[in-house]
Amino acid sequence: MKHTYHIDGMTCKGCQNHVEETLSKVEGISKATVDLEKAQATIEMEKHISLGTLQEVLKNDGGNYSIHEQGEHQHKSEAKKEVNPKAKGTGTFYCPMHCEGEKTYNKAGDCPVCGMDLVEEQSLSASHSAQWTCPMHPEVVKEEAGACPLCGMDLVPLEPDLSAEEKTYKKLLKKFWIASVFTLPIFLIAMSEMIPNNPLYKIVEQKHWNWIQLVLSIPVVFYATWMFFERAYKSIITWNLNMFTLIGIGAGVAWVFSVVGMLFPEVFPAQFKTDSGAVYVYFEAATVILTLVLLGQLLEARAHSKTNSAVKELLKLAPNKAYKIVDGEEVEVSIDKIELGDILKVKPGDKIPVDGVISEGETTIDESMITGEPIPVNKTTSDKVTSGTINGNQSFLMKAEKVGSDTLLSQIIHMVNNASRSRAPIQNLADKVSGYFVPVVILASLITFVVWAIWGPAPTYVYAFVNAIAVLIIACPCALGLATPMSVMVGVGKGAQNGVLIKNAEALEKLNKVNTLIIDKTGTITEGKPTVEKAASFQEQYDEKMLLRYIISVNSNSEHPLAEATVKYGKEQNVDAVKSENFTAVTGKGVEATIEGEKIALGNPKMMEHANAEITSAMQEEAKKYQKQGKTVSYLSVDKKVIGYVVIGDKIKATSAKAIEELQKQGIDVIMLTGDNQDTAQAVATELNLADFQAGMLPEDKLKEVEKLQKQGKVVAMAGDGINDAPALAKSDVGIAMGTGTDVAIESAMITLVKGDLQGIVKAQKLSQAVMSNIKQNLFFAFIYNALGIPIAAGVLFPFFGILLSPMIAALAMSFSSVSVIGNALRLRTVKI
Repeated sequence: MKHTYHIDGMTCKGCQNHVEETLSKVEGISKATVDLEKAQATIEMEKHISLGTLQEVLKNDGGNYSIHEQGEHQHKSEAKKEVNPKAKGTGTFYCPMHCEGEKTYNKAGDCPVCGMDLVEEQSLSASHSAQWTCPMHPEVVKEEAGACPLCGMDLVPLEPDLSAEEKTYKKLLKKFWIASVFTLPIFLIAMSEMIPNNPLYKIVEQKHWNWIQLVLSIPVVFYATWMFFERAYKSIITWNLNMFTLIGIGAGVAWVFSVVGMLFPEVFPAQFKTDSGAVYVYFEAATVILTLVLLGQLLEARAHSKTNSAVKELLKLAPNKAYKIVDGEEVEVSIDKIELGDILKVKPGDKIPVDGVISEGETTIDESMITGEPIPVNKTTSDKVTSGTINGNQSFLMKAEKVGSDTLLSQIIHMVNNASRSRAPIQNLADKVSGYFVPVVILASLITFVVWAIWGPAPTYVYAFVNAIAVLIIACPCALGLATPMSVMVGVGKGAQNGVLIKNAEALEKLNKVNTLIIDKTGTITEGKPTVEKAASFQEQYDEKMLLRYIISVNSNSEHPLAEATVKYGKEQNVDAVKSENFTAVTGKGVEATIEGEKIALGNPKMMEHANAEITSAMQEEAKKYQKQGKTVSYLSVDKKVIGYVVIGDKIKATSAKAIEELQKQGIDVIMLTGDNQDTAQAVATELNLADFQAGMLPEDKLKEVEKLQKQGKVVAMAGDGINDAPALAKSDVGIAMGTGTDVAIESAMITLVKGDLQGIVKAQKLSQAVMSNIKQNLFFAFIYNALGIPIAAGVLFPFFGILLSPMIAALAMSFSSVSVIGNALRLRTVKI
């Protein structure tokens, strides 16, 4: 019997193998094959096993994965979307090395693959809704200020709890100081042997000092750094070998060797003993190695907190209170209490609390924190405002249109978090190397021991032992693993601060290779705020008001920018719309409806063809006069007869020409594809010095053009803002959506430009180049560090220069290699894009 089920919760190959292995162990299953791409499991059974049994098996395995009938998962994901109406609370953790792809965990701890501390994702947390507590009764927590119900004292603001990140840092800091206090005397005792006539031996014999070192090492090994041994053990039993495997083996062997040497000195050959007959002990090597690794972890924890500083800065933009108008009165409320449709008052200098539209008043708003543009923007009635931006010096009233996790600020933070966890394809190389790294290093360590034991100088075993430990300790797979994720995290944050939202790391890598950019006209090159310049009739019996009546009646059902422009113009001319029926929007052509029994069609020549209405050559000549000026002309037909036209203008954005010129200088071919007519497209192309453009393009034509260019070997980016751009955006190598466009376009794209102009593409291109360059530097450093460090630790320089690397120096080098990679990634914060 063979059944196929859907699997939820898989994010990487590790998940796939785990699910496959778990299902294969179920009694009665002869074979289980899991497909990660399709999220499917094909199960061959000797006898029928119920779905409930399989669900129970995965639930008992930890509950990270679930199994369903095909198709059921869609309902689950939809339900999941409805929950979480407001982004509240943190508690999501991920591995900084992305060992299991984009997988997240719901509590702090170690990554089960690489052993590193999990990092907490930043989000719009509950701390943004102010809470109050009583200084005498801390168990009393209220959502607003007032008196304590128990003692009557005034409540005070509740101090936010430390983040998991800060808790990890403080815990590591405490352990580091404890380790340092006990390691320092061990180090001094060991190093005193280098002093002639060692004064310490005059106090007590060497063997007693060895016992003192053992006692001092116990808090270091069994408390301050015990987690390293736990991680090493976990890595071995799961066979996810990592940096802690090497540290655990290296430091553990040194410590155990020393203890055994003290308890049973007779089992060791003479080469391992001093002149006094005591076995050489390595407590100082073990404790110094462990303390330096702890220092490295401490520095990493601090550096990690800086890599996601962009998200933290965005979080600071979210205000925690607002002024709501209730029955004409101002009431201060928490952000969480704002609902759709609420009227809010925004005072001078205040942050805009949620996304909405100005209902009364006018002002200037600083949007630099969202768009990266420093000049304040003038806003008046009906203009949209965004949460987190800062009001100028005038008060205004606004209507709340998006709250909680639907606001632009929340979506930016969500997008940045997701992109920071995503994997760039360039990381695959480091992953492949990391897969073989630890076994190869352990083998190199064993070879080092054997070579030194056979050919090394006396005492050969001592040299062999010390150098083998140095090889284990200096190797750093973490530097390789962190090389890509750290740069991606900082780069994505940098982009968000400049109005460039990256959906995933792959987009950053692909954008760096793009050599062809396709751009739409309306809303991408132009303002996307069309205005009606003229409505004229071809028939004497229809005057302008009658034309406008038909036009606004049919367009009042459409959300297209051109439709909105005509409706607005009609209202300005005091023309009233009448009821329309059977409204249909024909993508890329126009709209049609029935009004008072007459069949009305409005749109381009293809729409007239669709409506079987003929455009005469005289009509075409009339329209061409405006089209050659870069205007758009829409024809109106009534019952298959063209009766008039409307002329619509759309200004070219001030930044378009400069941005296109910059992109062309970088060797990128810029092509304009528009649904508009040839003459309008020619006029716009001439003004922008665009040699390559195509007019009259339907959505499927844009899609075919992308496919054609890709077949020619071009790496294609597509920038657009409308529903008709969505297929081409999804098909292109890198889809770039204008943030001012439709949700469908933004959903289909890999990069979103908040401000929605072409200058954002220039920023994205520069960011991509900077991030990819930074990743390559990190990978080069990580590879070179390990390629040079391991042979030097093995003693390759000893025959020529007499240089040997102490395991303690190796530990210092290893600790700082990871920190160096993070430090280099942090340089991206200062890059100018």
